[in-house]
Amino acid sequence: MIFSAQQLFSDDQAITASADSTNVIDLGVAGTPYDAAAALNQDVGKGNPIPILVQVTTAMTAVGAATLVINISTGATTALGTTIASVGPIAKADLVAGYQAAIQVLPNKITERYLGIEYVVATGPMTAGNITAGITMGNQTNVTGA
Repeated sequence: MIFSAQQLFSDDQAITASADSTNVIDLGVAGTPYDAAAALNQDVGKGNPIPILVQVTTAMTAVGAATLVINISTGATTALGTTIASVGPIAKADLVAGYQAAIQVLPNKITERYLGIEYVVATGPMTAGNITAGITMGNQTNVTGA
């Protein structure tokens, strides 16, 4: 997996309570081409699949039975608010270093200006844990081990 710094949502971000990703991507405003009657429709999910990788870089720990929900969200502002894809709840026991959330591609009909991730911790807080997340060219999915 190769990340671009401009397409990172979280760069080893500590997640102990519910929070938005430290970075959001500004998709811009759909404009009106010269001499056109109406503005273009914005839809960044249309076309080739756009994979997203959300990976635990430091194991999540908590005193209780905490869970994590990962929401890919959009918004008219950087505050986000509209969930377009979601994974979870994921149990604390599964959130070990190397765990990858199963978000394969952005869905169609993304029309709001900002794109980011909302991490929702339930029955928390977590006492430790970090995540790196962003848009990639492709996600490595092979599993090795015995």
